[in-house]
Amino acid sequence: MVTDRKALGRAIAALQAGDVLLVTRLDRLARSTRDLLNVLDAIAKAGAGFRSLADAWADTTTAHGRLMVTILGGLAEFERELIKARTDDGRKRAMARGVRFGRKVKLTPHQIAEAIQRRDAGEPLTAIARSYNVSHSTISRLPAEAGRTAGSRSEHRGRHPQEEPELHP
Repeated sequence: MVTDRKALGRAIAALQAGDVLLVTRLDRLARSTRDLLNVLDAIAKAGAGFRSLADAWADTTTAHGRLMVTILGGLAEFERELIKARTDDGRKRAMARGVRFGRKVKLTPHQIAEAIQRRDAGEPLTAIARSYNVSHSTISRLPAEAGRTAGSRSEHRGRHPQEEPELHP
């Protein structure tokens, strides 16, 4: 099977010589150029053709259509790579400006210190968490001592500091 999408897999398996698989749009058939080429190859091996209603050029029942599908599929993948590169550059520039990504911090530094004291005093994690309206997991991930940071905790465990959730603003 060329795809992990069950309905598409069944449709391709049901194709016979001379059939034409008709889709409303090309992006409904494949999610990447490689995926498109694999699906079109499976359709061709079944002796069937492919047409897209919205993309008239996507018609594998003709030689010109097959050429256009291959070329334009490659261009679409190239465009996706450009978008990915621009997005990555924008993310790096934002990080350099100090923009923070990810979820907002749930607890203030004062609340973190208070929660650590309560936890160290033996209060149940669920009770502490309930008072701050957070999960008990949030409380259990707090550093062992108020003076330690999430980074020092992760170094203690032998992990890279970026793998730990940010606990402080």
